Amino acid sequence: MNARALVAWNVRRIRVERGIPQDQLAYDAGIDRSHMGRIEQKKENPTIDLLDRIAATLGIHLSELFAEPARGAVPPKPMSRGRKPARQCRNRK
Repeated sequence: MNARALVAWNVRRIRVERGIPQDQLAYDAGIDRSHMGRIEQKKENPTIDLLDRIAATLGIHLSELFAEPARGAVPPKPMSRGRKPARQCRNRK
């Protein structure tokens, strides 16, 4: 697993284990929620400064973001917050 994949795996794993919504972690770390999502999806290559802020926000040492998952570990499941109900369209006359 490359470094970007390790970071993505561990950020998501720790966030989900602690019950922290992605948008809250992003806000507390001072970044946009969509940027945090791209980090967790391995689409972004975050700077070391940003990783340091994320680690501090999670209350962990930076090195924990690079820890190899145990053999056979399954990816963390997303936190279920449910979907927003569909908006009702009203016919105006």
